[in-house]
Amino acid sequence: MQRPLAASLLTALPLPLPLPLTLALALALTLALTLTGCSGAAVPEARDVRAPTVPSGVTATAGSASTVHVMWSAATDDRAVTGYAVYREGRKIKDLPATTLMTDVVGLAPATLHRFTVRARDAAGNVSPSSATVTATTLRAAAEDRTPPTPPAALRAAPDGSRAVTLRWTASKDDTEVTAYDVYQADTRIHTVPGTATSAHVTGLRPGTAYAFTVRARDAAENSSPDSTPADLTTAPSPGAPANTAPTRLTATATKGEITVTWTPPDTGAPVTHHELHLDGRFATTVIWGTAPPPGRATYTFPVQDPPGTRYTVTLRAQLPDGTWGDFSAPRTVVVR
Repeated sequence: MQRPLAASLLTALPLPLPLPLTLALALALTLALTLTGCSGAAVPEARDVRAPTVPSGVTATAGSASTVHVMWSAATDDRAVTGYAVYREGRKIKDLPATTLMTDVVGLAPATLHRFTVRARDAAGNVSPSSATVTATTLRAAAEDRTPPTPPAALRAAPDGSRAVTLRWTASKDDTEVTAYDVYQADTRIHTVPGTATSAHVTGLRPGTAYAFTVRARDAAENSSPDSTPADLTTAPSPGAPANTAPTRLTATATKGEITVTWTPPDTGAPVTHHELHLDGRFATTVIWGTAPPPGRATYTFPVQDPPGTRYTVTLRAQLPDGTWGDFSAPRTVVVR
């Protein structure tokens, strides 16, 4: 393929040359050019020199005399964000994976103003500029307090599109002061707002998915209230996606040595004879009624041998008429007695 070029190079060489040397040189040039043009070797990938975008929406909320809760919105990158670094007073204090968008900074001095920034990084080591600086003042140290606040009341959830929700509740009471509210989803804290707030906006949800949210109040001594009553929400499906097929109105209660779950099977156009029960996200058992499932609400009780205080997150899904498994229910947390 490169023979004309090889010939032109040869004619430019000083003459005379011995014939064997001329032939050897011609063959070497031809082979080198042929391999270069026809080898099909992959072009090395361009070096990644572009840094991620600056993390936005950074907030800092004092939760006690010694802790501050820092949150932010995800950064973006031309390839992928691989992690975040949190800084206090300009000094890095935490490295976190890309999936983590919040952290608790502990061991702080009471009644002190602290400044925080966040930076994103990618796999090539590129680091974003620092986020806007946010501040939080830790609370004053108080006398020993072991009384938790009352649970938030009247929790309700309103969808905001298919990927977000706004939660609202009635304020808790405390013998000193409510300093923060923590939002939980499937027994995992996902958001925190100041104790003066009675609402929270939660993003990053998946379309067509059932969720259950609870809220706990917290005081300056880090006492947390019991969970609020759960608020269920099923986000809108993506355009063209089928309707959600999750069981609804799931409840889970514990008595000594056993747990009872009750739910409403989904309307699939046919009797639902099989349900899968999952504990903490892992398959536990299949509940089968044969050809005559109970009408209306369904109930199932199973034994547990875990020590009192063990927490479980319970979810269910139904087998659909085509034999596939439907969507998971909103989760419920239950404590072994």
